[in-house]
Amino acid sequence: MTGFKQSLFAGTVAMVALCALANGAMAQAITHNQEDANSPFASSVVVPPGYTTYYISGSGPTVTSPDAPKGSFESLGNTATQTATTLAGLKDKLAKLGLTFGDVVQARVFLAADPTNGGKMDFAGMNGAWLKVFGTPDQPNKPSRATFQAANLVVPGALIEIEFVAAKKVKIKPAK
Repeated sequence: MTGFKQSLFAGTVAMVALCALANGAMAQAITHNQEDANSPFASSVVVPPGYTTYYISGSGPTVTSPDAPKGSFESLGNTATQTATTLAGLKDKLAKLGLTFGDVVQARVFLAADPTNGGKMDFAGMNGAWLKVFGTPDQPNKPSRATFQAANLVVPGALIEIEFVAAKKVKIKPAK
């Protein structure tokens, strides 16, 4: 082969390989490994290349009973209620970033003792509210999750704080 033909051949091979790699990367999706369908969280989540990662700071509950003393447990409700209001607040934070609960790949949940549950953490109450958002027919994705016992949370009277890691496919704008 002449130098020109070798260059043309090498360029063609490189272009075909580049297209194959690009198509393979574009075809990949986030994988939520759900080993136990009844679990409120995924056993693992795999985020392939081509996604932007978002770290959403811990959020706590909002007041549900404005007549109760500010910062009191009574103003925030039990664990289930606090989980629901915390998730509602996180939904708003996600929306401002162009994200939904379906984009959440990891969660960390901090729970304190619930006086309405004999002074123990109320996993059932938290999971009940959690499963109204994750693992539903409308939003089947469940993030991986770790739950920790916490003695004191930042919001006075709070029984829960949740932080998220989310991932969303990078949108490449076409060249002009």
